[in-house]
Amino acid sequence: MKRRSWLATLMMAVASALSVPAMAQDEAPDALVKRVSAEVLAAIKADPAIQSGDVTRIIALVDSKIMPNVNFTRMTASAVGRYWRQATPEQQKQLQDEFKTLLVRTYSGALGEVKDQTLSFRPMRSRPEDTEVVVRSEVRGRGEPIQLDYRMEKTPSGWKIYDLNVLGVWLVETYRTQFAQEIGSKGIDGLIASLVQRNKSSTAKAS
Repeated sequence: MKRRSWLATLMMAVASALSVPAMAQDEAPDALVKRVSAEVLAAIKADPAIQSGDVTRIIALVDSKIMPNVNFTRMTASAVGRYWRQATPEQQKQLQDEFKTLLVRTYSGALGEVKDQTLSFRPMRSRPEDTEVVVRSEVRGRGEPIQLDYRMEKTPSGWKIYDLNVLGVWLVETYRTQFAQEIGSKGIDGLIASLVQRNKSSTAKAS
């Protein structure tokens, strides 16, 4: 599980560098990821605070780099599943806020695992008119290459990530199962309360 954890963090970190300037909005999604991967890996390796799991630094990274380039509303809605439409706008905002905090705190400590790994990309099979694609890559380091994929969608402001795959497991699908169980037994407010408690527990352990 530790191996999957740092890989998921690496995937989020690569996504964090996808700041799309106006001139790059027409850039192919795989070319975009390739271009920034080396920079992101270098930044992680050069930042002792991130490597040590400094949550404040990581949250700042998420807010400034990841969130503008991820369709987090879609990611959260997909994780909540059919219950999303039943949630009020206030509940939807709470779910997004707590889900983001959960992801950040879950993977923050794993950044220190990034050492000499590199990314290689598989040829992407897509057509110019496609608005949704999967960018497939592998993490190469010690041992066998590890699958690392991104589901991306084309928007007016450029390509955005809305799901992540590590070792054959899509992030949204994993949380959808957990969230459905929580909502089924406690309702939407029960899920929110559970996420709040989990995040508080993570904060207490980190302090």
